[in-house]
Amino acid sequence: MDRSAAIKAYIDLKVSVLQKTDANAVNALMDLLDETRKRGATVYVMGNGGSAATASHFANDFNKGVSERLDPPFRFVCLNDNVATLTAIANDIGYDAVFEFQLRGRVRREDALLCISGSGNSPNVIKAAKFAKSAGATVAALTGFDGGELGRIADVSLHVPVTSMQIAEDAHMMFDHLMAAVFCKTLLGTEHVKGDAE
Repeated sequence: MDRSAAIKAYIDLKVSVLQKTDANAVNALMDLLDETRKRGATVYVMGNGGSAATASHFANDFNKGVSERLDPPFRFVCLNDNVATLTAIANDIGYDAVFEFQLRGRVRREDALLCISGSGNSPNVIKAAKFAKSAGATVAALTGFDGGELGRIADVSLHVPVTSMQIAEDAHMMFDHLMAAVFCKTLLGTEHVKGDAE
């Protein structure tokens, strides 16, 4: 079976979407992350499904890769990574509370919340974003499709204008690597992000 046409179509769509990336929006998110780092505050990050994996990857790349030789370091906390806590909240309270509940008594005004949602309409992500805003924290969003409710309520939004969940998630992962690489170059003077095992 020759799948080359479908493969090329996927690649072409991804390239065309990435070429529409708003560099100013990426820079604004980087400013937020760096300002949060400089004041010793925490960036909470979360998402569902593929976005959960991206959230965990963000925490890895910023806590280890960028921060290994950085003072002060980034302080990322991925709200997806404690499965026992996540499932206890989902079972006892409801899945829509799995992120918001973890922020209660923890998130502070100087912190930031990085929300990842391809659709921009994940109820548990939106609930956490609204709670963080009510606590005075800054909310950033990575979205696709039309940005959804999350894109409208976020203080800083990085939107991927595409109706393909796969391409949106690809771009969100690329934004992680892009920002980590640029931080390494501008803060540390190196091209190499030491995030993964070598």
